[in-house]
Amino acid sequence: MPQMAPLSWIILFVIFATTFLLFSVISYFLFPLSATASLKSSGGLSSSPFNWKW
Repeated sequence: MPQMAPLSWIILFVIFATTFLLFSVISYFLFPLSATASLKSSGGLSSSPFNWKW
């Protein structure tokens, strides 16, 4: 079986890197962050039912 040329490895890396970046950007903008909206509606940061005392 012949080995892959270095140029083919570079092209393969570029394809995977652009696919990963495209997927990351799309998934970042697809799901809106609702943390600020929940903080405004609850009125504070203590919305957790647990009371941690360190």
